[in-house]
Amino acid sequence: MKAFTVTELNHHVAELIKGDKSLAHIWLKGEISNFKAHTSGHLYFSLTDAGGVVKAVMFRNMVSRLRFKPKDGMTVLVSAGVTVYEAGGVYQLNVWDMLPEGAGAVQQQLEERKERLRKAGLFEESAKRPLPANPKTVGVITSPTGAALQDILQIIGRRCPVVRVKVFPVLVQGAGAADSITAGLRFAASQDCDVLILGRGGGAAEDLDAFNAENVAYAIYDSPVPVISAVGHETDFTIADAVADRRAPTPSAAAELAVPDATHLHEQLRIAERGLRTAFETSINRRRQQLAVLEQRLQQCRPEHRIRLQAEECRRLTLRMEKSMQLLLARKMAAYQTLQEKLSQLDPLRVLQRGYAAVYHENGELLSSVKGTQPGEPLTVRLADGSLQVKVDTVNEV
Repeated sequence: MKAFTVTELNHHVAELIKGDKSLAHIWLKGEISNFKAHTSGHLYFSLTDAGGVVKAVMFRNMVSRLRFKPKDGMTVLVSAGVTVYEAGGVYQLNVWDMLPEGAGAVQQQLEERKERLRKAGLFEESAKRPLPANPKTVGVITSPTGAALQDILQIIGRRCPVVRVKVFPVLVQGAGAADSITAGLRFAASQDCDVLILGRGGGAAEDLDAFNAENVAYAIYDSPVPVISAVGHETDFTIADAVADRRAPTPSAAAELAVPDATHLHEQLRIAERGLRTAFETSINRRRQQLAVLEQRLQQCRPEHRIRLQAEECRRLTLRMEKSMQLLLARKMAAYQTLQEKLSQLDPLRVLQRGYAAVYHENGELLSSVKGTQPGEPLTVRLADGSLQVKVDTVNEV
């Protein structure tokens, strides 16, 4: 038989409670006892009824949402999740919201309404539209006499005075406020606005009821123009805030979200101007370089340029040909002189200069043997410096 350790048992119980989805979010009614407001801002107390007691804690970030001061003996309705403090072996409530007795029914209706709208998709992030970066016209849907309107007008006038503001007066609390807001939203969406601000100043929880109305939620959701919700103070949160494309903690913050800061815009314009000028100058320089290249290519294609180039080429080839001809002629002259020397050395007439003679018949044929003549035949004797006309007297063979 397996024995649990204390740690294992506490962890096992903690896992069981954590796995029970019905305990993840519950509403519980009870009387406050052992109430202690810690210096850290957290609240520690117990909730009791006639038959039991359970410990509870409400952390500082949730405490800031409370609209009353809890104390011992007060009956309250809390929204909480069940958790286990394993080291101490006890379970406790992690309280998110707390309402005094009597407000429970109203809160229950509000939670049921939120759940219906959530299931209908009105809270989906994918349905939210981006705000325009530079709106020309801002529509403000609020009370014409409230301080919220003056705050919005002042902020927009200071941040970006060129933006046009259209005010659509509506009731923001009391009987008929929800219908008035719904009608204002639908009318404003048809008036060429780029963004809408729906808001009012702070007030008690019941003063904000109109912004939790279902018809207001659908008017925001169906608006073709992006909507900024700015209802009450930063700690107030209504259904209108959840459905709107953006939620601002205050009307002043909504104005800052709606329009850009003109000073920042001017700086952006200066930066853009410098960038544009640099890009323009770079483009001009590049075009100039391209133009220079094209002009050079065009110049090269001009007939005068081509004729000049061809004339220069012709002169170059002429000089080259003249040099080649001179060189060829010099080589030919040298070869000719060499051949002349050789021919001169073979010339039979040069032999005559050494005392020899050449004998020719009358018809000019060279006589090479005595057998080729006969007595009485006229002959021509060629000497180095002239010739003699003779007749053969006697033929003597050797």
